[in-house]
Amino acid sequence: MEKLNFYDFQPKPANFHDEVIRGLSQPQKGIAPKFFYDKRGSELFDRICEVEEYYPTRTEVSLLQQYSREIAQLVGENVLLIEYGSGNSSKVRILLDAFAKPAAYMPIDISKEHMMQATAELAQSYPDLNIVAVCADYTQDFSLPATAARKRFIFFPGSTIGNLEPTAAVNLLQKACQKLTSGDAMLVGADLKKDSKRLEAAYNDAEGVTAAFNLNLLTRINRELQGNFDLNAFKHYAFYNPEFGRIEMHLKSLENQKVQIGDREFSFDKGETIHTESSYKYSPEEFQELARKAGFVPSKVWTDSERLFSLHYLNVP
Repeated sequence: MEKLNFYDFQPKPANFHDEVIRGLSQPQKGIAPKFFYDKRGSELFDRICEVEEYYPTRTEVSLLQQYSREIAQLVGENVLLIEYGSGNSSKVRILLDAFAKPAAYMPIDISKEHMMQATAELAQSYPDLNIVAVCADYTQDFSLPATAARKRFIFFPGSTIGNLEPTAAVNLLQKACQKLTSGDAMLVGADLKKDSKRLEAAYNDAEGVTAAFNLNLLTRINRELQGNFDLNAFKHYAFYNPEFGRIEMHLKSLENQKVQIGDREFSFDKGETIHTESSYKYSPEEFQELARKAGFVPSKVWTDSERLFSLHYLNVP
């Protein structure tokens, strides 16, 4: 029998409007990457994870498959398995298959429709699993629904932590740590520093899926905020910035133009960009230092043979 409960803490549309207006009013125009993930954006991201150039997903999956039983032994039984940014809940299946009797699975994602579809499919695959789905912005303050689990374990895959500025990353980890108690733990996926050509290829795939993902943000603004962006007048632009150790994704204006969002007008010069995402790359030591600042005790780190990606097991002291 399927056991699926749903809690909706999705940010109101006004938050999207206010943040977009605020971001486009800055000297360097920008929009937070969390707004990529409407239904179409989530579907496009799933496709990005399958393109040849995008190594993080398949590398992380391989690491999870290789070390899931070791992770399960560290976690123990009767655990509430919480996943930040659950998406299609594909990676967590590897942990669910390895874990001994998890008390419940709690996916947390900002994209409601995508998560509801994913958790409905998961409930069919794991009919004995108690699923407590939460639509929320996990970068903000929110309360976890109560469960009877003896301990909590947060799973944060996909190198999403790299989308945050380092200070914000520490803040998110700190908020996560505060949701846990002594003996609990968190598993975080983090992309490693590597050759810039390998990095840039991953964000400029030949199929143009990442470009479509980036431009879909303008489609969403047009649909939900009464915008009039001409998608043919903007271009996906991604590059590695060695000064900050991050990939930057932008939408570059191809001409001088004015754009309307509701009753607000924004001017763009030719070549001007909207900064839509940063993806910070860390050495294992750099990421462990972030975790320590947030109150965690780094316990284990697993990397692949090419040192492309890392999984960090963080204990709560």
